[in-house]
Amino acid sequence: MGVAKAKTKYTVEQYYDLEENEVYKSEFHEGEIFAMAGGSPEHSLIVMNLLGELRQCFKGKACTPYDSNLRIKVPATGLVTYPDASVFCKKLEFDPKDKRQQTAINPTVLFEVLSKSTESYDRGKKAENYRQIESLKAYVLVSQSSPHIEVYERHGDGFWFLTEAKGLDQQLAVKCLGIKLPLAEVYDRVKFGKQKS
Repeated sequence: MGVAKAKTKYTVEQYYDLEENEVYKSEFHEGEIFAMAGGSPEHSLIVMNLLGELRQCFKGKACTPYDSNLRIKVPATGLVTYPDASVFCKKLEFDPKDKRQQTAINPTVLFEVLSKSTESYDRGKKAENYRQIESLKAYVLVSQSSPHIEVYERHGDGFWFLTEAKGLDQQLAVKCLGIKLPLAEVYDRVKFGKQKS
């Protein structure tokens, strides 16, 4: 029987240095680095459609949408990750430990497109971490397998409430942003069938 190898633990500063030279994105939590899987063509199309809608909604307004290349840190838990999309309604604030200032800590809304391989994590542990971001007002989950979007919005008393829309003829209000997302636009040209990663 072999001897188990000890897991290497990293500091967040070491993670940022490693990320700077990596080709692939990874998440960081509790000293460990986890590779992130790529997405399906449907996933990519939904994200692009979503960002197109968000861009239209915020023309001439203070809020700004970002794609999955903007890294986010949850200061309360230390999770560092790349959501599929994010919206910031205030000037970007960065993790002081990231000397390159590429890790934002104050998103207003975060979006994740669900897949078979990530859905339980996106709904569970990741959502639990995201809810601890003080600036976060909503967390939006976008199905990849059917036209279905859920928005969890924080209310003044600290409770999170779910609103959802199903069907291409529906639209979903994200009240904290003052916008409505038409599902027909978010799912434009998406062919539903087998769900992939």
